[in-house]
Amino acid sequence: MRATTSLVVATVLLSGCYRVTVVTGAPSAAETIDKPWQNSFVYGLVPPPEIDTKAQCAKNLAVVETERSFLNGLVGALTFSIYTPMHTKVTCAVGPVAK
Repeated sequence: MRATTSLVVATVLLSGCYRVTVVTGAPSAAETIDKPWQNSFVYGLVPPPEIDTKAQCAKNLAVVETERSFLNGLVGALTFSIYTPMHTKVTCAVGPVAK
């Protein structure tokens, strides 16, 4: 029993949130699109819907960040990863990518 409890505690403490950041090289603008609860299902196999950035980011994108925050992970764990939300943040660009 003690070994099982230790294994569960170690798993919870050592598991972490993930973050993926894509930097295009374009200069960043002040405008951002922030979606803290993008709906994804079945361990992320059913991805969240696409974000339409053309209306807000006319000059393209500078940075795209996707992460699973602690609260997103907690909701995913409570639903046995049937519902696995993620946080997406898009930063618009001021101009083109510098060459």
